[in-house]
This record gives sequence, structure tokens and C-alpha cells, in this order.
Amino acid sequence: MRLPISLKIFSITMALLALMVIVTWLSVLNFRHLNNQVRALSDYYLPLQQQVASVEILIRDQMVHMERVMAGMEVAKPDPAYLAKESNAFDMRGINADQIVDSSLRMLGEAEAEKGIALDRVTLAVLARELPAIQTTRQQFHATFRQFQIEAQEGTPRSEKIVREALLQAKDAVDVEIGKTTDILNKLTQDTASQAKAEEARATTLNWSVTGIATALGLIFATFVTRALVDPVKRLLGGTRAVEAGDLDVEILVRTHDELATLATSFNHMVVGLREKERIRETFGQYVDPRIVKSLLDNRIAADRGERQVMSVFFSDLEGFTRMCEGLTPDAAVRFLNRYFAMMAEVIRGRQGIVDKYIGDSVMAFWGPPFTDPADHARLGCLAALEQTKKMDDFRAGLPELFGMKHGLPEVNVRMGIASGEVTVGNIGSETSRGYTVIGDTVNLASRLEQANKFYGTRILVSEGTRDLAGDTLAFREIDSLRVVGKLEPVKVYELIGLAAEAGDAARKAVQAYEEGLARYRAQDWEAADAAFRECLAGAPGDRPSQVMLERIAAFRQTPPEAGWDGVWVAASK
Repeated sequence: MRLPISLKIFSITMALLALMVIVTWLSVLNFRHLNNQVRALSDYYLPLQQQVASVEILIRDQMVHMERVMAGMEVAKPDPAYLAKESNAFDMRGINADQIVDSSLRMLGEAEAEKGIALDRVTLAVLARELPAIQTTRQQFHATFRQFQIEAQEGTPRSEKIVREALLQAKDAVDVEIGKTTDILNKLTQDTASQAKAEEARATTLNWSVTGIATALGLIFATFVTRALVDPVKRLLGGTRAVEAGDLDVEILVRTHDELATLATSFNHMVVGLREKERIRETFGQYVDPRIVKSLLDNRIAADRGERQVMSVFFSDLEGFTRMCEGLTPDAAVRFLNRYFAMMAEVIRGRQGIVDKYIGDSVMAFWGPPFTDPADHARLGCLAALEQTKKMDDFRAGLPELFGMKHGLPEVNVRMGIASGEVTVGNIGSETSRGYTVIGDTVNLASRLEQANKFYGTRILVSEGTRDLAGDTLAFREIDSLRVVGKLEPVKVYELIGLAAEAGDAARKAVQAYEEGLARYRAQDWEAADAAFRECLAGAPGDRPSQVMLERIAAFRQTPPEAGWDGVWVAASK
């Protein structure tokens, strides 16, 4: 029986933590020594060296002032003010030098009392003797110079000569003492710096060594753990890739007794669930749009409530299908409808639409969230309608092959209606039978627009809402204001002509003439309306809406509309 992965990882982590503790402890020891050397240098050795250097500079300045005084006294007419100034400067440099020596002695006293830093106390003791010696010899030099000044002022040549020799000896004695102290401090700082550098190198080497050991041990641990983890993970990865590629028959063999075994078992259960879901999707996808099935299975669509959405609804119907079926065998009628519906559904789904249902020879579809962008459903519905119209030519061309004859084929034409507006969408039905569908006035209007094609002689009619939402990439023509069965409010009806970029000048002029005639028709200016519709017919011979409007004008000339007529045509039938 193998250990759980958590225990394996915990063991590795604890081992690595122990190594980290050892490395940290050794680093602390090494850097403590290094820090001791650095503090000794920064707190005592270097400040002492700087102070001794300052003392040396001050004594050198004294000697310079001494030489100036001696030279000034040897001139024919000595300058008392100059000599007094240089003599005073000589005294001040001496006082400053003694003060710095006193400060250095106090620093040595502090170093002696320091317990937190390991200092070279032997060398510091030597310095404690040397610094007073510098001060003593400097003071002797100072006193000898004063004696020399006195002898020189009294004019005793023999005594002056003796004092001059003593002054030079005192000067040399000061140089010797300063040199000894400087050498001691230089050696102290150099030795300490070398020790600090050695400590740093030793700490670095030790850290790298321990890091290398930790790396090696980590690799050893990783090798053992990998043997237990990699194979199951590879099998899981291979199974995941197989599922991603669509192979739902994959099964992972469980050979461990750790968490990976649980994961592999869960993966196998998941694949079984996916197979079951895929069978459901494949089966019901033939009856309901696969996107609806997927959304229901993924719980993206609530199964027990509806919602209000702005959508575009589409209805299409084959013209004269009932009469057409009278001349077809049942088998031929089914083959005819299956091919027709397959073509229509392919176009609708290609434009992101949802085929809602087939009613006899009619097709109902809709576009809208969550399957379509809220700003794009009307345009996609119109594009699908135009594409279906083009596909009808291919469909008619395939009828001889479908029926096995070249003559006596039925004439196949399709009428379409599209309306856009607010609908109620959701799973509607009983507890045993439901359908994801849309209901509402917009749905009824789309159905009435499809039927209105009959008396306008058009192929694709859309509502004003669809025209407004579809955008400027499509070309429309306002046909009429219509009050359909079941609605009191009139709606403006538009014919979908095609893509705006493909509309020629003749088509645009015909549309302009028709809409001008429609405006004159609503104003009951029959003469102007008649002329405009005839102009439209001249540009588009056989334009059925223009003919319909001319027939109405002729009827209104015989029987004028009632007072207050609003130009709305009432559809007397569905």
C-alpha cells in the first residue's frame, strides 16, 4: 500500500525545510562573523585611522607654520604681525591635534568596554600606549619651538643653535611616533578587511555547497516521487486529450492507492456522464436545436421559468403546398419536405438562428439572447431570409433528381415574415412535454406578415422594428400600414429587398417612386399616387405591390374612404 500524495509532499517539504534551516543557521553564523569584522572596521578602526591621519595633518601644518616663523625671523626686518599670526596658527594646530588625540583615547576606552564586538584588543592596547606618546612628543616639539623663539628674540646665537638642533630632533621624534601609529592602524584595518573578505568568501562557498546538497537531495526525492506520480498523471493527461478530441470511450486504469486513484475513478465517472450526455444531445438534437439541448444540459437555461427578451421571429411557408401535395405520393412529399427543411434549417443555423418548429410546410425560427448578440438578431434574421431565397434556386434545380422526372414538376415558392420586438421565451408545456419557444404579439405579427405576402405579392415582409434594428447594410421598401388580424394598432410593413451595397440605381429609383406614391396615397392625392406607382412599374415591370396599390386607388376613386381615414389597410383574413 502506497502513501497518500499529501504525505509524500509533506515529507519532501519537511526535508527541504530542514535543509533551509541548516543553511540559514550556517549563514547566520558566517554573516555574524562578517558583521563583527565590518562593525569593527566601521565603528573603531577606520574612525581611529581617520583621526590619526587628522593629527598627522595638523602636526604637518604646525611644522609648516614653524618654518614660516623661522624664515620670517631671519629676514633683515622681521614683520611682527606676520610672525604673530603664524605663531598663533602654530599654537592652534597643536591644540586641535591634542584634542583629536584625546578623542581617540576616549574611543579606545569605549572599544575596551565594548562586549558585543570581537576586537583586536592587543593591538588596541598598543595604540593606547602610542597615542599618548604622539601627544607627548608633539608637546615636546611645541615647547622646543617656543624655547627657540625666546632664544632667537634674545639674540643668543649659541643657545639658538642648540635649541634649533633640539627642535629638529623633536620634529623627527614626532614623525617617528606618527609613523609607528599609522603603520599599526594600517595593518589593523588591512588585516580586518582581509578577514572580512575571507569570511564573505567562506559564507558564499558554504551557502553554495549546502544549496548544492539541497538540490541533489531534492532531485533524489523528486525522482522517487515522480515514479509514483508521473505515470498516473500521464494516463490522466492522455485520457483528457482523448476526451478533448471527442473520444468518449476512453477509460483510465487505476493502479495506485492514493489521491490519483480517486482522481482517475472520478475521471472515468465523468467520461461515463459525458457519454450519456452526448447520447442525449445526439438523440434530441434531431428534434430540438443542439444549442438548446446543450444549454439545458449545462443549466444555462432555466427549465421552469421564462423571461422577457427583445428578439426577432421568423415564419416561412411554401406557396400552394396543399395543392402541390395532391399530385405527390406520400413518400415523395416526405422526401420533398425533408430536403426543403434541411436546406432552410442549415441557413437559419448558419446565421445563428434557432429553428423552433416545423408546422406542416411552415418553419418558425427566432434570433436573440443567449444564442445571438442582442444588437445583431434582426440583421441576422434578414440575412438568413435573403440567403434562403437564393437557396430556393438550388432547391428547384434538384427537384428532377428528387422526383425522378423532368416534366410536370411543382412550382415552388416561399413566403417569409420577420418581426422584432419583446417576446416571452422559456420552456413552455406540460410536466411531460415541453418546448423551448417564444410567445407573444411579436410572434403573431411575424406569422401575419408571412401571410400578408399573399395579397401584396411579395416574398419577404418585415416589421418596422426589424427594419430599425437591422441597420443600414440592408435595403428595405415601405409597403403599407397594415392592421393585421388580432391587433388593433396598425404596423408599418416593409419589404426586404436585399443588401444595400448591391442595390442598383434602377432599384433605388423604383423604391423612391413607390414610397412617394405611398405618401400621396395616404394623403388621398389619387392622381399623384397613381402617377408615382406607375413610375415604379416603369422601372420595375411586374412589381406586384405597385399593382395592388393601383387597384386600391381605382376602388377609392369609385368609393372614397370614410372621413378620418388614416391610410391603414385592414387585413380581412389571416
